[in-house]
Amino acid sequence: NRQVTYSKRRNGIIKKAKEITVLCDAQVSLVIFASSGKMHEYCSPSAPLVNILDKYHKHSGKKLWDAKHENLSNEVDRIKKENDSMQIQLRHLKGEDITSLHHTELMAMEEALENGLASVRERQNEVYINMKKNEKYMEDENKRLNIVLHQQGMSMESREMESGYNQSVHDYQSHMPFSFRVQPIQPNLHERM
Repeated sequence: NRQVTYSKRRNGIIKKAKEITVLCDAQVSLVIFASSGKMHEYCSPSAPLVNILDKYHKHSGKKLWDAKHENLSNEVDRIKKENDSMQIQLRHLKGEDITSLHHTELMAMEEALENGLASVRERQNEVYINMKKNEKYMEDENKRLNIVLHQQGMSMESREMESGYNQSVHDYQSHMPFSFRVQPIQPNLHERM
């Protein structure tokens, strides 16, 4: 029963907040937490919640969050400013928006670009030297493998020639007719002849 009442009243309050925003051009922010912990919110489309909270801080003098959150907020703001500054510097290094720069800033930028170019060329030379070393190593390895392959080929040819010679001798002997010869040292055979 209480949940149904809560749902109806919540929808009514959000509707009234929207009406006040539209009819009175007021900046309204509404946050509702149910007993279950579920959050419902409404904020005027013309003003973000952060702006409304900042106005609340200024007018009431009360802080809604502690010093830790304030420090985090300050840190976020500092990082955003630093990021914006770096984006501007990057555009300047790309050659965009340099008409507003002073002569000394342009000279400093030129020096930074020359230093960067020197570093890039040095790294490019290192890569080229390493590539040449690898190429020389690969050529030497290729020569060595060709020699090994040639030696293995020669070894296989000599084995084939030897086996071919043995086969031809065997073939020759197999074509010879059988012949028997009586030898004198065998007395029994000698007497029969």
